[in-house]
Amino acid sequence: MIRPVPFLLIAFAAVVTGAPLDGSGLGASARPPAQQVHPATDTSWIPHVRADTLPNGMTVLAVRRGSAPVAAFVVEYRVGGVNDPDGGTGVAHLLEHLLFKGTRELGTTDWARESLLLARMDSLAGAEQGKGPPAASVMEEIRALEDSARSFSVPNEFDGILTRNGARGLNAITTAETTTYFVELPSNRAELWFALEAHRMSDPVLREFYTERDVVLEERALRVGTSPAGQLQEAHLALAFPSHPFGRPVVGYETDLEALTRPVVREFHSRHYGARNAVVTVVGDIHPDSVVAWAARYLGSVPAGEAPPPVPAVPAPARGERRTELVLDAQPALRMGWRVPDGMHDDAPALAMLSVLLTGSRTSRLHRALVGDDRTAISVSSSTEPGVLYPGLFVISATPRSPATVAHLEAGIQRQLAVLADRPPARAELERVRIQLEASRIRRLRTNLGLALRLSDAQTLWSSWRAGLAFPERMAEVTPERITEVVRRYFQPDNRTVASIRRREGS
Repeated sequence: MIRPVPFLLIAFAAVVTGAPLDGSGLGASARPPAQQVHPATDTSWIPHVRADTLPNGMTVLAVRRGSAPVAAFVVEYRVGGVNDPDGGTGVAHLLEHLLFKGTRELGTTDWARESLLLARMDSLAGAEQGKGPPAASVMEEIRALEDSARSFSVPNEFDGILTRNGARGLNAITTAETTTYFVELPSNRAELWFALEAHRMSDPVLREFYTERDVVLEERALRVGTSPAGQLQEAHLALAFPSHPFGRPVVGYETDLEALTRPVVREFHSRHYGARNAVVTVVGDIHPDSVVAWAARYLGSVPAGEAPPPVPAVPAPARGERRTELVLDAQPALRMGWRVPDGMHDDAPALAMLSVLLTGSRTSRLHRALVGDDRTAISVSSSTEPGVLYPGLFVISATPRSPATVAHLEAGIQRQLAVLADRPPARAELERVRIQLEASRIRRLRTNLGLALRLSDAQTLWSSWRAGLAFPERMAEVTPERITEVVRRYFQPDNRTVASIRRREGS
């Protein structure tokens, strides 16, 4: 599962540092592993969090709350689409699928015989490595071996054990920067979760590899190949980030996916999915001391692994607008993007507030102007894509209402931005935005899973759960004048990347 990353959700996990800007106004250097963060301003509303680091580098967070005998379990890795190797896009997302396939003890009836078939498959694939997708005759033999190996597999045994023990919401998410696995379980099944997760971390068998690779190829076809919106997003990001992994799709390119083999993906896992890149978070009716004890017992032997794969620096963008137009048999659509700093920059809170001010509700400025008053748009939204660790894009997306065109929408969006650049919003308007944000924050964090995911995101991305969850307080300090400042600074024509869909004539 691939998760889009709207600005508002990620903003709550961001931390502001006041990193200096380069000459382009968009700090471009690669981020070092450790970050300086502002001290949290107020986290008194957060239940007590116990934070421990195991000797192998794994971080464990535990929160005891609630009276219902349930808990949420999350493990998040600081590895995502930006860490995919050149020519190997889609590895992180494919691994997300494969890590549900079991181990040498889970998911097999006869590991000794199954392993011989897997080894033969790997040998055939390895002989083809570096030549692009394996030849058709080789793939035919590999698939025959995979079919034979399947006779020894127990489908979905990992999922089945958890389900039989009361699991709810078992799933996983891959973003540009992280991969997250999560589930809710009865509290008295907590030790079972740690035992199963230890197997998955230390001893995954990437069985049914080529079958699952086909599933991901089908997912790409659904999300991009047959989706005009997916094609538009992919083209827009590629144009905005021509030499940075942010410009590549998390799901991967079709040719890269077809060339991936089980040995290559297994090596990527062994290098980068170690303990030092993992954060385990448990929230619910469970004692933190028990959580830490189980983590040490079951996860303490997980290899540390390497540091997160290095990511190239984001180059300072060439000044000048970039545009692309897709001609499709599809509804016209518009994506306008402006390069903005990473989520730790001092301007991040003001940009997050701006997003809500523009499209956060039916009374927001762009919704009211384009969908309500002018009736030129069917919908309008804003987000920062595709992540927060590196400079990204503040994107405004809109779909025109016939007979209006994307040009009408672009002009309307620019008019509203010009108003904000000329005159700060009223304090009462910002106060309404703050109330929206506070209500949204309460809704997300009142559930065990919501809090666990938020803690994990903050700790994984910024190495500080406390500072990450304090971001709403940073947003509360944003003044109307700061909104005008960021609009003037970033929303300039020569900092803009625009992508649109035009309907093919006669369609």
